[in-house]
Amino acid sequence: MHYVESYAGVTGDSVPPGAQEWPGRTVSVAGVDLLVRDAPGAAKDLPPALFAHGLGGSSLNWTALGLLLNDKVRGIAPDLPGFGRTPPLAGLGGIREQAEVLSQLMDAELDQPVHLFGNSMGGAAAVALAARRPADIASLTLISPALPHPRVSTSALMFTALATPRVGKAVVERGRRLPFERRLKGALSMVFGDPKSLPPEVVVAYEAELRRRDGDPWVTQATLDGARSILLSQFELPRRSLWADAAKVTCPVLLIYGGKDRLVDPRIRTKAQRTFPNARLLYLPDSGHVAQMEHPQLVERAFRQLIE
Repeated sequence: MHYVESYAGVTGDSVPPGAQEWPGRTVSVAGVDLLVRDAPGAAKDLPPALFAHGLGGSSLNWTALGLLLNDKVRGIAPDLPGFGRTPPLAGLGGIREQAEVLSQLMDAELDQPVHLFGNSMGGAAAVALAARRPADIASLTLISPALPHPRVSTSALMFTALATPRVGKAVVERGRRLPFERRLKGALSMVFGDPKSLPPEVVVAYEAELRRRDGDPWVTQATLDGARSILLSQFELPRRSLWADAAKVTCPVLLIYGGKDRLVDPRIRTKAQRTFPNARLLYLPDSGHVAQMEHPQLVERAFRQLIE
């Protein structure tokens, strides 16, 4: 899939929101130099927002949504360790470790209660963080959060394979040897509900980031560590599980699930809405795993309703 346009690194009113690249800087937290992007155009006196991407993603997953909301919140989005342009942590990089990185980033950068956003594995980390620091979270928006699911699914089997020693590494490395166009098509189909309906600039940006990520030497191990963490969260003791964390979250919560999500079973939305004490649900039947990229205006509208 090719397009003539190229938007990489370009900003401005003439460029679609999904293609504008936020300016980046480095923040040292948790022993790693974290690449952090600031949503341009947001007033400094607005309440802060923190955006956490999912497994295999990056801060660029929040480009459109952060710009749509920059009259309401002052957003920052990190590349979590092992993803985007941030090197991995010295040890394992799982859900709890990501939550600690986000916590330290909050202490270093944000000075008042935060509107916290999380997608997929970043959503799971956001739940753990919100449970730990209830006074510091103004609201929690979760897009297809990777919470433990009792049903066996295709994605669960995939994570099991990735988390298995030697097998997982072989699977990832074999996939990386496939022709790029084939990998791109497979990734788009896995992540988005309807890749053919995506704006061209979203595909261009996604393709550019996938190509760039091919050069990162830590990609395989970061992917395996993340998959292993998601799988192990399924077997945590009930009182220590992410569902126990969810029950402790006191702030307003917005849950967003896509009906065409191939990575998180959207049927879990009923349990999620029951578990969080103060939650509202947005179900998007035509969306996939990253609704903030596929339907950013609908996510924007729901968040505005949540805080207003």
